Amino acid sequence: MKKLSEFIWPLIGLAAVVVSGYFLYQELKTTSLSAIWSAILAIPPHRILLAALSTLVAYAALAWYDRIALLHLGVHHISLLFVSLCSFTTYALSHNIGASVFSGALVRYRAYTAKGLSAAQVAVLVALCSFTFFLGTVLLGGFTLVVDPNLLTRLEGRLPGFLTDPKTALIVGCGMLGFVALYVLGSILHLRPLHIRSFKLEYPRPGIMARQLLAAPLELLGAAGIIYFALPDAMNPGFIPVLAIFLASFSVALASHAPGGLGVFEIVFITAMHITDDAQKDAIIAAVIIFRIFYFWIPALISVIVVVLFERSRLAAAIATPATASPTVPEPPVVVPGLDAHELERELKHKAI
Repeated sequence: MKKLSEFIWPLIGLAAVVVSGYFLYQELKTTSLSAIWSAILAIPPHRILLAALSTLVAYAALAWYDRIALLHLGVHHISLLFVSLCSFTTYALSHNIGASVFSGALVRYRAYTAKGLSAAQVAVLVALCSFTFFLGTVLLGGFTLVVDPNLLTRLEGRLPGFLTDPKTALIVGCGMLGFVALYVLGSILHLRPLHIRSFKLEYPRPGIMARQLLAAPLELLGAAGIIYFALPDAMNPGFIPVLAIFLASFSVALASHAPGGLGVFEIVFITAMHITDDAQKDAIIAAVIIFRIFYFWIPALISVIVVVLFERSRLAAAIATPATASPTVPEPPVVVPGLDAHELERELKHKAI
């Protein structure tokens, strides 16, 4: 019997696509495809190259997420190449499918159980990777709001006045940085888990925490850099505003459960960019399309090829050789920050059947 949530979240994602699609249509109905194509062609080749390099930085950092989680588990026998391909495939597919925690979990479950990990270990890995992303978003979000408290004034008239007040932005930014500081201190001092209703924050070893604080911002900086480099200088507000708008847009898109954040990411980003004329709108849409191509669509196509080759190799190995014992790996730590690893384990076993 399927749980009600398995029906609700897809419906919420569909509703988000429909609603955001309507608002996006209202925003773009005066824009022509030829104008957008001209704006794409107007992006200098060297900036396209920088956007492509930013994509590589982002996906390299995502592979580091998995490596950090495996170190937390005490697993060292899996090669860096396998981890990188697994991470790349996981994020390339989950970014486009949506609901990245569970869609990514299923891909990892298939790959890492082939290397001897149990469902419990994969659940811990997924939980730690998800929390690493969350930690990076909070860290950079707090940083941008503290550095430039006027960022939220871009949404004046669209949000309640107290939310766009620079003082509110500064308070929220300090609170976000305070959360990260608490996590750092908890890890260094080996504090007991922090409980906030159903949320339980476990503190990993300081070495794991330090790696998280490097990998998570690096991934987000790379992803935001794709759009930053695709924007023309004349209407580029600078990296800090672009980063802040990207973080907000990407977070709302993830929360919407829309497949790939389709429409949701675009409408939030375009709205926050303060467009004043059609030329600016065309250039911003062109930058968002470049982001979609580099961060979503090209990786998705490559990941399908990786999955096919992986499954083919497994099938060939199963036919050619008798079953052998899986590599021995240590039991997973019972602590993992942010998500319930036991719930993820149950979901993995249920969905994998």
